[in-house]
Amino acid sequence: MGKVKVGVIGTGMIGLGCHIPGYLSIPDECEVAWVCDLLDEPLKDASALAAGAKTTKDYRDLLNDPEVVAVSVAVPNLSHEKLTIEALQAGKHVLCEKPLAMNAQEARAMCKAAKDAGKILQVALQMRFGGGARFAREFIDAGHLGDVHYARAQALRRRGVPGWGVFIDKAQQGGGPLIDIGVHILDLTLFLMGYPQPVSATAQTWDTLGRDPSLYNGMGDYDRAKFTVEDMAVGMIRFKDGSVVVLESSFMANIKDEQFRTEIMGTKAGILVKGGGEDPVEIYTEQDRQLFDLKPRNVPEVPSSHTAEVQAFVHAVAEGSPSPVPGEQGLVLNAIFDAMYRSAATGKEQSVDASV
Repeated sequence: MGKVKVGVIGTGMIGLGCHIPGYLSIPDECEVAWVCDLLDEPLKDASALAAGAKTTKDYRDLLNDPEVVAVSVAVPNLSHEKLTIEALQAGKHVLCEKPLAMNAQEARAMCKAAKDAGKILQVALQMRFGGGARFAREFIDAGHLGDVHYARAQALRRRGVPGWGVFIDKAQQGGGPLIDIGVHILDLTLFLMGYPQPVSATAQTWDTLGRDPSLYNGMGDYDRAKFTVEDMAVGMIRFKDGSVVVLESSFMANIKDEQFRTEIMGTKAGILVKGGGEDPVEIYTEQDRQLFDLKPRNVPEVPSSHTAEVQAFVHAVAEGSPSPVPGEQGLVLNAIFDAMYRSAATGKEQSVDASV
């Protein structure tokens, strides 16, 4: 195979800032052949970034191009299912932005379409490609944590409601911080744990702060009357192997410091993996009845996990290897969120159906 020719559907912040630069980072292996958006300005910006790419406002133009073998779907969540399934049925491999879908039912249909087409469906969950995640995965796979039984995952912003796009609109987004940023830290956590099978979940959500027009927001203003998602969600997920994950996620919370981290505890040691910054990994262990807090010095340096994610997709397409982030794992996440939202609505623990 020569260069992998790709089309990018959606040239907003994620498409323009992550997907297109990721493809452009490997020009000897990949070519951005098409960019697509409904709006003139982002489409113009994308065309300037990906010099030579054809532009269109109709995604079917790039799906009908036989030279295009892979597609990025970087549009609001509401359109993930439709565009991904159409791309797969057109014979394209797909890198779909997170979360995979609005709910598990949609995610299930997308996984089936990928299987029927014999094409790669990758979910754009970049945190597992970071240096801290790579180090931690090798450390855990080597058995240094022992049997993992508990994890505490946090994606917490103090005042961080996105003031652009459709992030406050449940009808188009499917949920708030749980499905937007909680998806990243939960995926990282489950990736490090080997993606155990979820059984049930219980949760609570709140929306008081997000609807209050008197409160400051650090990510731009928005119409508080149109805020229909949760501003904070907290839940507990049980897994078939007996392990438990507690997940906290917020756009707004009265906390001191924002947190983006997961702490995984096993029978031999524990490990903390941060979303970025200095000392991305810390290890807590014991030897000869002495307690040690360790900070590894050889954590791999990954300049951009977004770029690494896109490169992994291109390599999988070129080599015919399995999806680096399988659609089925995106389905697991959607199924967990479905159960958490049902639990918050009913006040009762809910079962998780992640069957394909």
